[in-house]
Amino acid sequence: MTSQPAVVNFAAEKYSVELRDIPTPQIGDDDVLLEVGAVGVCGSDLHQWTNDHSWQVNYPVVLGHEFAGHVREVGKNVVGWREGDRAVSETAAVIDPNSPMTRAGLYNLDPGRKGFGNGVNGAMTRFVRVPSRILHRLPEGLSMEKAALTEPCCVAYNAVVRNGSIEPGDRIVVFGPGPIGLLCAAMARLQGAEVAVVGLERDRVRLDIAKQYGCIPIVDGLTDWAKQGDGLGVDGVIDAAGVSATLKLALQIVRPAGWISKVGWGPQPLNFSLDPLVLKNIRLQGSFSHNWPMWERVIRLLATGQFDVQPVLGGIWPLSQWHEAFEKMHSGEIAKAVLRP
Repeated sequence: MTSQPAVVNFAAEKYSVELRDIPTPQIGDDDVLLEVGAVGVCGSDLHQWTNDHSWQVNYPVVLGHEFAGHVREVGKNVVGWREGDRAVSETAAVIDPNSPMTRAGLYNLDPGRKGFGNGVNGAMTRFVRVPSRILHRLPEGLSMEKAALTEPCCVAYNAVVRNGSIEPGDRIVVFGPGPIGLLCAAMARLQGAEVAVVGLERDRVRLDIAKQYGCIPIVDGLTDWAKQGDGLGVDGVIDAAGVSATLKLALQIVRPAGWISKVGWGPQPLNFSLDPLVLKNIRLQGSFSHNWPMWERVIRLLATGQFDVQPVLGGIWPLSQWHEAFEKMHSGEIAKAVLRP
């Protein structure tokens, strides 16, 4: 059996990630073997690396769930794919086909769902086993590096377009200038909103990226900006910060009958009253993952250039330099790192 190097998260302890040799996966009848062309580093990869995540991980596991590549082997039941095809993969590696959520097309919400990089081995390696049901064709003009960012763009699409409610001219606040927050802000701009992105002093580099998308960066003075106009607050808030405290701020700055779309994880206890949610008749909406039609739409947005991920792409590293890529993202020096196995 052949082996391949992989970035493996091997234990529930801080910095328990290393480059290891693993067996090259064997595919099943309904799978393809994908040779990874590029794989994005996600904030969740960093959270598993620093062991401050709040989701279940099946250790040891190969990290990486944002990836694109070439088909190298095809299972005997797979239709419509052949060796050499360019493809990008969704993240729902394992789902229950009989789950009510799956039958409704919402397999991203199937309670038994297992994702690449935490539930099953991901793509920070050379070859990855992928069920053909979650493969999408990659248009020729779209580079592997940009295609690898389809997944976080779909997260943003779900949080902003599906679970938000934006009309042109709306004023929107995005908490958290990480990759997801920046892509959410860009998606809100695409919908015609005026967007402010809120971060900390240490986020200046990423807030400059927000400016490239035509957004207003805010470190201080959020309340003043939110209350401009009639003084009632902003139309909507997208909470993409990795802490719980931003939800309290969101409730304060959103106008009556406004909405909050929460896509950022925050394991800390809240310790504040949700009464403003009731008093102001606010819609609080969680947003998790994505499904097939969102992927098709986002791939089209990327391929046509309507949605540009270049501003968030901070650099490309070989797999052997995964640690440097992780450090650059973790420090806030760049927004998004991509690895090339």
